Amino acid sequence: EVQVVGSGGGLVQAGGSLRLSCAASGFRFADYAIGWFRQAPGKEREGVSCISSSDSSRDKQSYEDSVLGRFIVSRDDAKNTVYLQMNSLKPEDTAVYYCGFGLILPCSRAEVFYDYWGQGIQVTVSA
Repeated sequence: EVQVVGSGGGLVQAGGSLRLSCAASGFRFADYAIGWFRQAPGKEREGVSCISSSDSSRDKQSYEDSVLGRFIVSRDDAKNTVYLQMNSLKPEDTAVYYCGFGLILPCSRAEVFYDYWGQGIQVTVSA
């Protein structure tokens, strides 16, 4: 049974930091690319970041322009866990964040490629 459990959200002041995590089980974690997505109220879900899976491009990452330089995605295959370190948070980062897992190479910030999803993680950034 596939399980993906997200954690780490909360309320933070602008300029602060949060680290989101998604722990997964029930599939070969190391084989999967991982995407982070977010959905703000009244808006469509957008791809924030992704990290690839294969040995040859394991560290390949992609970031949406608005988070580049502030967010860092990483993975620990030994722990079947992916992280999204979010620094210098802004009120416009307020959203429900999701992690997705897909067998694609390289990773993509398009949600169509992802099969397994964690539950949403609420992140609220106050001004």
